[in-house]
Amino acid sequence: MRQFVVVAHDAPATPDFPLDALASEAGRMDLLARTLNAGLLASHGIREDTHVHLVLGDVTVSVDGATVRNLHPDERAIAALLRSALEAREDAIGHQPATPSPGIELYRMDLETTLDRLDGSLVVLREDGDPAAESPVPEDPVFVLSDHRPFTEAEATLLDDRAGRRLSLGPVAVHADHAISVAHNWLDTDGYTTY
Repeated sequence: MRQFVVVAHDAPATPDFPLDALASEAGRMDLLARTLNAGLLASHGIREDTHVHLVLGDVTVSVDGATVRNLHPDERAIAALLRSALEAREDAIGHQPATPSPGIELYRMDLETTLDRLDGSLVVLREDGDPAAESPVPEDPVFVLSDHRPFTEAEATLLDDRAGRRLSLGPVAVHADHAISVAHNWLDTDGYTTY
């Protein structure tokens, strides 16, 4: 199992965003759509062994690659799927999720609570981490990464306390969706050793 936790800093936790202006008027919902695309879609298929968790303040949208339906590769369609998930916010009670469509769950959980419910080896993707090319591939990794903004001080402290390790995917900082693609490649090739 592979999991990616993307911490969003500007994206709305409500469905009140336009689908026609994702990058400018939707709090960078375009970036979250691209992370879902990179996390779950492969050429001609879906990565069924992967979950992506989008943390939007006190709400987390979790998408299961094995059971999600109607996930198409374009940003607008993915953003529409996310908007539908956020419309179900009131149906999530306590830690019981709302399930607005197959494979998508919406939790009323912040980053800390989301991490509490996930099993696996917690790996924080950061520029100052250990080089991936020199690091062993973890079993059942839970990669945590930020959107286009750095982790807040509180988030960084939480992750420093919990993470098994910090990992850098390369010498150049890349977009969150690209980082997910690189991490998949690192896992797919068993640490860049098997092609």
